[in-house]
Amino acid sequence: MADDPHALFEEWLAQARQGEPNDPTAMALATADAAGRPSVRMVLMKGHDARGFVFYTNLDSRKGAELVANPRAGLLFHWKSLRRQVRVEGTAEPVAEGEADSYFATRGRDSQLGAWASDQSRPLASRALFEARYEEARRRFEGGDVPRPPRWSGWRVVPERIEFWSDRPHRLHERRLFTRAGGAWREELLYP
Repeated sequence: MADDPHALFEEWLAQARQGEPNDPTAMALATADAAGRPSVRMVLMKGHDARGFVFYTNLDSRKGAELVANPRAGLLFHWKSLRRQVRVEGTAEPVAEGEADSYFATRGRDSQLGAWASDQSRPLASRALFEARYEEARRRFEGGDVPRPPRWSGWRVVPERIEFWSDRPHRLHERRLFTRAGGAWREELLYP
């Protein structure tokens, strides 16, 4: 049994980086709106530490609006080739402005320009309109740095529960659940 689920996650993530043929930082993000209607989509984890799991998005996107209305969120990492998954449940909180600025500066220029061009999750009349908005952003910032758009930032899911699931023959899987109790983590096993 381990004392720190974040250390165990880092160990599993390192193994996934070695053995998972697709992006090991891909995670399903589940949210719900104010009425409790669920929604799930894939996002990329861009940071992890003892504070939580970080991803970035347009704040006006569907997921952004849902997190404002209901900050409860779930994450799922599924590393099929390793026959493992990690489930995270907690509360999402915005990252600091400086943290969002620092990450945005590391993105490729085309991705930065795309963030300016996209009204993520909103209806789009035509692909040509989006491409025209991208070209407009490219011209606007030509010759200089691309600043982070005000509506683009990150969220940190602060975990309250982290479950590590390992596949075993005959569906005799191993499930280790860490639950935050105050400032400490408690671990227990779950039946498969």
